[in-house]
Amino acid sequence: MDSSSTRSGGRTRREATRQKLYEAAVTLIAEQGFSATTVDEIAERAGVAKGTVYYNFASKSVLFEELLRHGVGLLTASLREAAEQTARDGGSKVDALDAMIRAGLGFIARYPAFTQLYVAELWRTNRAWQSTLMVVRREVVAAIEDVLRDGVASGEFSDEIDVQLTAAALVGMVLVAALDWQSFQPERSLDDVHAALSRLLQGRVSGRG
Repeated sequence: MDSSSTRSGGRTRREATRQKLYEAAVTLIAEQGFSATTVDEIAERAGVAKGTVYYNFASKSVLFEELLRHGVGLLTASLREAAEQTARDGGSKVDALDAMIRAGLGFIARYPAFTQLYVAELWRTNRAWQSTLMVVRREVVAAIEDVLRDGVASGEFSDEIDVQLTAAALVGMVLVAALDWQSFQPERSLDDVHAALSRLLQGRVSGRG
């Protein structure tokens, strides 16, 4: 095996280990809170030695900060891909926003514990990772803003739209509706929840009743 293959294999194994640590941390912190969760518990849940946690992350706080970056990065990527696919298919900007709503719901259905943590952390101001949280929140909202600005520029949306506030409102709508769905109406399907939010989008953003 050549050196490049060895390096590639090492990166793959490390990425797999970090993914296990992310999943273990988010599950435990969702269950019992950040302060009550120990590195020992994270290592045990991930099936690795305690030293492996510190090899990958300097501390529990760093692990959680990286967890926020990782999770929100996945969400942002899924939103942008949904918008790009809609553009490739020849859809409108409203169609792109609708596809992004569905992508957001799909992400939350797949990672409900992470979403609960993310929403909870948005309301706290005394965390060491607050600045990181603001940066990653901005990434999610910016994905929606880009579509709204393009829609205003093309004349599909009114130039009276407050792009920043509308983008934040759409993100908030998806987060809150999805958490309510997961917690209180789990019998509903993703298609059902998406259809309800789609009707709100069509009536409020596009201006069609």
